Amino acid sequence: MLAALYSQIAATSPIEWLAVVSAIAYLFLAIRENIWCWLFAAISSASYIYLFIAALLYMESLLNAYYLVMAGYGWWVWSRKQDREGHRIVVTWPWQVHAVAIASILILSAGSAFLLSRYTDAALPFYDSLTTFGAFWTTFLVARKVFENWWYWLVIDAGSILLYLSRDLYLTSLLFVVYLAMIPFGMIAWRRSMRIQGHA
Repeated sequence: MLAALYSQIAATSPIEWLAVVSAIAYLFLAIRENIWCWLFAAISSASYIYLFIAALLYMESLLNAYYLVMAGYGWWVWSRKQDREGHRIVVTWPWQVHAVAIASILILSAGSAFLLSRYTDAALPFYDSLTTFGAFWTTFLVARKVFENWWYWLVIDAGSILLYLSRDLYLTSLLFVVYLAMIPFGMIAWRRSMRIQGHA
């Protein structure tokens, strides 16, 4: 596995490096509640759209097109209601909202998996659908600066690591390992902001 990872890193194209580095910069800046995270999200997403089309992974390309749109939306939302330090206020949403969201993600994933299994040669259609629909919802939570986004990412990123490893996508799996390791820092930083803002 390490040899495969090394050979894949050595063969990585400049645009893939741009996508990966921008993705890490996005998460680092999102943890710090810096609005410039959305610029790096846009750069990474645009790069991945190109890469996934070239790799014939059209659903992944579609997901990144959504990320690109959400980068613009996130910038717009974060630039509005802010605290005295220039941060958008971190909020929490009621458990009922999350219960409905999780149920919807499961239902949509099951429907998508059925269609993919029946009409395509997709690998692991349910798990692929689950991480995709989960990411759609969770990216929206980040844009709205909802604290619970970190719990969703914890599950999605862990599942994505296993999904990409099963398809021998070692470099992308490594990116998600980095994401997973950064999540606790995001939780701590956003929780601190909530205490400062008087919401926790």
